[in-house]
Amino acid sequence: MSMELLAPAGNFEKLKYAVWYGADAVYCAFRSFSLRAAGGNFDEQQLQEAVDFCHQAGKKIYVAVNIYPTEEDLKALPAFLEFLESLRPDGMIIADLGILRLAKRYAPSIPIHISTQANVTNYEAAMAYHELGACRLVLAREATLEQIRSIGSKIPSSLELECFVHGAMCISYSGRCLLSAAMTDRSANRGACSHPCRWNYALMEEQRPGEYFPIQEDERGTYLLNSKDLCLMPYLKELEEAGVKSLKIEGRMKSFYYAACTARAYRKALDDLKAGKPFDERLLEELKAVSHRDYTTGFFFGTPDADAQNPADSGYRRTTDVVAVADEQEGWLIQKNKFSVGEPLWILSPDQEPQKIVISAMEDESGAPIESAPHAQMRVRVPFSLPAHSILRREHREK
Repeated sequence: MSMELLAPAGNFEKLKYAVWYGADAVYCAFRSFSLRAAGGNFDEQQLQEAVDFCHQAGKKIYVAVNIYPTEEDLKALPAFLEFLESLRPDGMIIADLGILRLAKRYAPSIPIHISTQANVTNYEAAMAYHELGACRLVLAREATLEQIRSIGSKIPSSLELECFVHGAMCISYSGRCLLSAAMTDRSANRGACSHPCRWNYALMEEQRPGEYFPIQEDERGTYLLNSKDLCLMPYLKELEEAGVKSLKIEGRMKSFYYAACTARAYRKALDDLKAGKPFDERLLEELKAVSHRDYTTGFFFGTPDADAQNPADSGYRRTTDVVAVADEQEGWLIQKNKFSVGEPLWILSPDQEPQKIVISAMEDESGAPIESAPHAQMRVRVPFSLPAHSILRREHREK
């Protein structure tokens, strides 16, 4: 059995692009009870449509119910869990033992996946959750390859392991950081993290008020708490051999383009692995095409060193911008950013290698020739057809 590729779906657009570009499954959330309060999320009707869309496409969909609830939250949870029972998603991602207990009562047919928020890093914890009814564990991002291999060798086949392979990292055990709540009154455990770990800090000695000393690892300095993004694409074979069944991409708050690009790149890497082909280093360039921090392997090979922190002057990097997507009607584009006739652009599609094109002409919906598409969501006709679900992007550097 091949490893599952699991992609983020912060809203319906992101969900569709993740599926179109190669994900085997997606994870999403209701507008409440999730750890991505600003991720867009779904209302009840949208959640029904999302489940239908995925199942019709032969894909799986998991719903995150992974907050740590207060007493107030518990009042609304039974009705929501009963709704999920009627919806029949393929799994429910849970961190809190109280929600797990309620889920077994109100949504007994929905498989239970234990969230990375539960911080499972050992076999005994894995089996404790399995005995409570879990069929999958999303291991802590802090788990090393050796720990994953050890857990995988001991658990029964009825308990699956899922690991994050790509995306943002916490500087505390996943989601357990108190900085956001203390500094901005926005709790990470309530889905509202303000990411203060990405801010710049300096040291101040008690007897020297007002004298700030930069925290430096080298001559360039660093954001001490600001982790690089995780990327384990070159190590999929090691994960498979360790017993991992699902590879998870972080990013429900990222763009539809991020969902498409990461799903496409990891899909190709997985297909190459299945075919016995060597890892294609060019796929890493595709991962650099989306907004990202520099990449690291995180805890995968042990405790990260200083190189896992982002240099102070780096921030987010990207080499491309999305300018349009293919409309369902052949020959039409839906504009996302301004672009013009004569501009070199690249076509990204689910099944073909990126191709360079130059737009020779454009028309607006009235049929009038135009030189540029300046308005968001403007529909324009171009004199060529694009593969279904294609994305047109501008390269900041030539390939």
